[in-house]
Amino acid sequence: MPTPFDTPLGARFFASLGSAAMERITLLLNHVVAAETVATERLKAHSGRSLQLVWTGWPPLLPPPPVVAFTITPAGLFEWCGDQVPAQPDLRVSVDASNPMKLASLWLAGVRPQVVIEGDSALAADVNWLIDNLRWDVEDDLARILGQAPAHELTRVASGIAGGFREAVRVLQGLMSRPPR
Repeated sequence: MPTPFDTPLGARFFASLGSAAMERITLLLNHVVAAETVATERLKAHSGRSLQLVWTGWPPLLPPPPVVAFTITPAGLFEWCGDQVPAQPDLRVSVDASNPMKLASLWLAGVRPQVVIEGDSALAADVNWLIDNLRWDVEDDLARILGQAPAHELTRVASGIAGGFREAVRVLQGLMSRPPR
């Protein structure tokens, strides 16, 4: 039975959703990178190089994720490649996405998924440094809009909710890993 993703209109619709999301993700990614001078300095050394995130084993019943490929700009930021994905990226990061729910639960639990990295070792080391060291300071961004006290309270509440979600994911993972009786 064909899915809505199989029709030309459906394919274009979901592709445009992916493009819009990727443009915003790129803006957020660059916002986080630009907040740390060390991060942009590390990336400037790789200006013009490209990296690609590959989702392996993606379930065919789900709409395909957008291609995630970036070129590093002279400013040490990322530019999403859109449909113009490099044939041979300088760095390819493959993530097993055969079970998207498990992947999402690992992410919610704060666990970094297993990845396979192929390509330039210096670029891989700097990208790994970014992953290990960069964090989005949501409270600081909210404080610019709401003020320091409301931003602190809002992030405290959100942190508590996120902690509850992480604990729920851990409990569910424990239940799912038990052998059936």
